[in-house]
Amino acid sequence: MTTEPTDVAEPTLTIDELAARAGVTVRTVRFYSTKGLLPPPVIGPRRVGHYGQEHLARLALIEELQTQGMTLAAIERYLRQLPPDLSAHDLAIHRAVVASWAPDSVETVTREELQRRAGRTLGDQDVERLVAMNVVAHEDGAFRVDSGLLRLGVELLDVPLSQETIMAARTALIEHSRAAAHELSRLLREAVAERAAEDVKSLSAHMHPLVVQALLTTFQRSLREELREWLDGMSETGGSA
Repeated sequence: MTTEPTDVAEPTLTIDELAARAGVTVRTVRFYSTKGLLPPPVIGPRRVGHYGQEHLARLALIEELQTQGMTLAAIERYLRQLPPDLSAHDLAIHRAVVASWAPDSVETVTREELQRRAGRTLGDQDVERLVAMNVVAHEDGAFRVDSGLLRLGVELLDVPLSQETIMAARTALIEHSRAAAHELSRLLREAVAERAAEDVKSLSAHMHPLVVQALLTTFQRSLREELREWLDGMSETGGSA
């Protein structure tokens, strides 16, 4: 029997929980909904709306687009171009591509501001795990935070894996991504070796988001295939794999 990996889950977040997880206000969630930036919630018992991971991922994408300086009208146009049924994983890929346009952003913030940006209360153990992942660093009673990695780091706090496994995965990703970046850079340098400097800069700016999206999409599909083979193997051996 073939088991398809999926990220589809029952919507379980109330509007208050969604707002808290996304680090925005309930009023903002409702405003985005009226503008069509968020799909409607699933209406449960007592007419209570329930939201899922897709809503959370879409809010993260909106926040990233705002960080890039896009106006609300531009964000509306951007989101209208996306298929309406994108999964949380697909939306995360779009957000990663958008984030790749921005320069590295490291800021020094207070503990209170760190929690506000994280969208949740952070215990001492949570903060130390973020420090271990190089997402934040202690600095004279405050914290230096890599804004581009903070949301990912906070999400990893809830992943049921040991710190050692997460760090080993991080090391593997860095090593292989650097190798891929080096090879792609070599190919591009050879392709534009005879062009003028301004043409090279223009091509690089145009290619950057396209290359990032290609890498992310390829990696996502490869990982899905690996997971499918692993789950198929578990099914064939009765779960002992």
